[in-house]
Amino acid sequence: MFFELRQYAIRPGKKDAWVRMMEDEIIPFQQSQGMVIVGSFTGEEDDSVYVWMRRFDSEEEREQLYEKVYQSDKWLNDIGPRIPELMDREQIQVQRIEATKMSALR
Repeated sequence: MFFELRQYAIRPGKKDAWVRMMEDEIIPFQQSQGMVIVGSFTGEEDDSVYVWMRRFDSEEEREQLYEKVYQSDKWLNDIGPRIPELMDREQIQVQRIEATKMSALR
């Protein structure tokens, strides 16, 4: 098992709209396709910071879920095209991380 820690740069003044889109559309859609979303966070003092984490059982599962989500008509025609107005895709940071044996997420 591993986790994917994703950090995004939200455009100025768009934090609330981004969080609404994540919580009302993106997270529910990805969960409906089988993704496990572990957490979703905003910066306490920096409105441009949005971080979320997903869990995968294996690389094969990650590949299958990426295909299922990101190649779907809903993502390609509805969700995906609206993202750039709220978030700077050029600044996406993704880290694959593993929980240590003392982690509550294990």
